[in-house]
Amino acid sequence: MSSSEILTSQGYIQHHLTNLTLGVHPEHGFGFAHSSADAAAMGFWAVNVDTVFFSVLLGGLFLWFFKGVAEKVTAGIPAGAQNFAEWIVDFVEDNVRGSFNAKNAMVAPLALTIFAWVFLMNLMDLLPVDLLPYLFGQFIAVFGADPHHVFLRVVPTTDPNATFGMALTVFFLVLFYSVKMKGVGGFLGELTLQPFGKFGLPANLLLEGISLLSKPLSLALRLFGNMYAGEMIFILIALLYGGSMTLNITGGLLQFVWAVFHILIITLQAFIFMVLTIVYLDMAHQEHH
Repeated sequence: MSSSEILTSQGYIQHHLTNLTLGVHPEHGFGFAHSSADAAAMGFWAVNVDTVFFSVLLGGLFLWFFKGVAEKVTAGIPAGAQNFAEWIVDFVEDNVRGSFNAKNAMVAPLALTIFAWVFLMNLMDLLPVDLLPYLFGQFIAVFGADPHHVFLRVVPTTDPNATFGMALTVFFLVLFYSVKMKGVGGFLGELTLQPFGKFGLPANLLLEGISLLSKPLSLALRLFGNMYAGEMIFILIALLYGGSMTLNITGGLLQFVWAVFHILIITLQAFIFMVLTIVYLDMAHQEHH
């Protein structure tokens, strides 16, 4: 393989791993990034437009579907969309009853939202890696933009900004209910007096602090890591196309096999995020003695 081919492959991978980023560049001012280096230079306040767009779109799709089912719900034996929606609701409620021992009417709707939303965002990974970026490139080319400098990542959960955003939201809920149910004194007491009592305060604070902070980290990094790896494998398989008929057929078979296996991964990651959220909120409602 020549150096130009290596650069082409690397460029292809880099292009698919770069978000459509909007921000203020220190040299070029406000606008969209034209490379991953531009995106990095824009810093913390830059916005990954594709992540926000697809997250909101899929969240809206979830709300539209369940709202439509709720408006047309009928008594008796459910069928079609109602049966599917009730199956998901029953599945989530069974997990809430099995893992959440306190009383909080917010937990089940939150768990349903997390499961359905994360699943839909993960599901975008099953689309051909070049399909939506190509269509978007053709669309913006009509307005005179260079499609080679336009990026589009369609799987929001491959962006750590999205996974950390969801994880931090759960973390703030955990802190809120920990203080609400136990009081400020009870919450601080758990951090400083468990598990070694008042004489082990520094060790208690260290252990409990690490345990508390690990919650959002585990939620965010687990989801991001699995989905990022899945996206990378799809991109690497796509590199096989265009070489020869044998490579095209091999790429097609590999893509099909990985897509079938990936269905399990995207469902499992949505389930894990939901269950851990339920467990963490249950722990926030429980008082240690």
